[in-house]
Amino acid sequence: MSTQATGGYETKEWNEQTYEELAGEPKFTRVSATNTFQGDLAAESQVEYLMVYPNDNYCSFTGLERVTGRLGGRTGSFVLQQRGTYEDGAITTEWFVVPGSATGELRGLRGTGGFVWNGVHGVPTPYTLDYDFDE
Repeated sequence: MSTQATGGYETKEWNEQTYEELAGEPKFTRVSATNTFQGDLAAESQVEYLMVYPNDNYCSFTGLERVTGRLGGRTGSFVLQQRGTYEDGAITTEWFVVPGSATGELRGLRGTGGFVWNGVHGVPTPYTLDYDFDE
């Protein structure tokens, strides 16, 4: 039976660099970002995204995020693999814990979740992570 972690997710640093942009074609960018989790998951993270913008109103992205902190009374780190979209000002992200990536007391962590960005900078976005442990 899984447990649901909830709380707030907030981006603290965002560094986006275009690596390919040709006239009439989608723009490609790389992002390095720092995030914090509050609530049932109390953690900091580093994430790397690859993004493609076919136009100014839409973006598709994938990312890998190393999360370090405390979840369910256990400490350690794990990696979230993300996929999502930005469309007309809204960001929707789904994620899962990369199998075998958890360390410390979080070893054996499995889980899925995500968030929908609330559109307000400086206000944590509600997230979910449904998780359990291989034991």
